[in-house]
Amino acid sequence: MKKLLLIDDDKELVSLLAEFLCLENFAIETAYDGEQGLQKAITDNYDLILLDVMMPRMNGFEMLKLLRQKNETPVLMLTTRGDEIDKVLGLEMGADDYLAKPFSERELLARIRAILRRTQYKNATDQNKISHLDIELFPAQQQVICQQLTIELTATELLLLETFLNHPGKLFSKAKLSEQVLGKKLQPFDRSIDMHLSNLRRKLPARLDGQTRVKNFRGRGYMWLEGDVTSEEAS
Repeated sequence: MKKLLLIDDDKELVSLLAEFLCLENFAIETAYDGEQGLQKAITDNYDLILLDVMMPRMNGFEMLKLLRQKNETPVLMLTTRGDEIDKVLGLEMGADDYLAKPFSERELLARIRAILRRTQYKNATDQNKISHLDIELFPAQQQVICQQLTIELTATELLLLETFLNHPGKLFSKAKLSEQVLGKKLQPFDRSIDMHLSNLRRKLPARLDGQTRVKNFRGRGYMWLEGDVTSEEAS
């Protein structure tokens, strides 16, 4: 049974969601503000955290920032308005996905299961090592080493990196990456893949040869580079 932590100051909503998720065979713990939620998140082990943005005492963004200093527990942000800035900020700070209120119970369940599948894949794979240039990825150990540095990645970032490292030089469309990495169809104006890739780029040291690691082919997608790319379409 997967253990979830639900953090939201709307007690009526928390009660309804907790009842629904218990019926779906999840173990649910709750908190009603960011401070209480953070304390639970860092002192216990959870498979996933459902985190509201707008809360008293400490909002969801502040809590997520502090949480990411401690661990990489998957986080699904619950945004009140669905504003683009809320989505982008949450992803930049290390959230695995976001869901705008109001949402259906089935949509919430689908997002939860997609994140848990990524985490389970990360934990279950038994490949010894995937190497490319200065990066070594050890899926079974959930570890990435680059230039002798250990790089801490979320489950989503690790699966994104593994997808690229298994196919260097292959052009992936955003739609394909969204389905393969996030487990959902790409929606109009959805920047989730862009933000996860931006976080991955930020965490990895620059290549020693000065070349970029990933090229964006405008209107076509992303490619993890084997060497130089001279195409005028790349940016």
